[in-house]
Amino acid sequence: MGMTRARKEDEIVDLKNRMESAEIIVLTQNAGLDAKSITDLRLEMRKNEVGFKVVKNTLAKIAAKGTSGEKIVDMFSGPVGMATSQDPVAAAKVAHNFAKGNDKLVVLGGIYGDMVLDADGVKQLASLPSLDELRSKLIGLIQAPAQKIAALTQTPAQLMVGVTKAYSEKV
Repeated sequence: MGMTRARKEDEIVDLKNRMESAEIIVLTQNAGLDAKSITDLRLEMRKNEVGFKVVKNTLAKIAAKGTSGEKIVDMFSGPVGMATSQDPVAAAKVAHNFAKGNDKLVVLGGIYGDMVLDADGVKQLASLPSLDELRSKLIGLIQAPAQKIAALTQTPAQLMVGVTKAYSEKV
């Protein structure tokens, strides 16, 4: 039983919204993936705040009109999964890492802003640190000087206590 016309229209609106709101779109081909693998992929995507949907290609091509996804409509062939994210690295990283561990998932490419990515472009993007990793590094760099200053201000006091103690033991 196929989709009703109303259901197809809802699907097109959903896909269009995903494409318009996403910072990055990564397309994968998942021919031969069993249900458990797809579920594992979806869980990994969800854990990293990445939306993932197996799309109907004709509907995805219609939804792509007027969005950044219009540049990659030729990639919609065969069983295609679409990963979308606000964090440009997260979608690429999850898709690439999952494809490394499962040879039946193939990264086709994607789009980041106005830049069309091939599979190698997604791989390079996946090698960058994610937004959360960059934030934690930045916080670490900001906190490091404060910790060093605190340590320096405590050191003279400790030395003074040591000198005072040694002098009191002498007397």
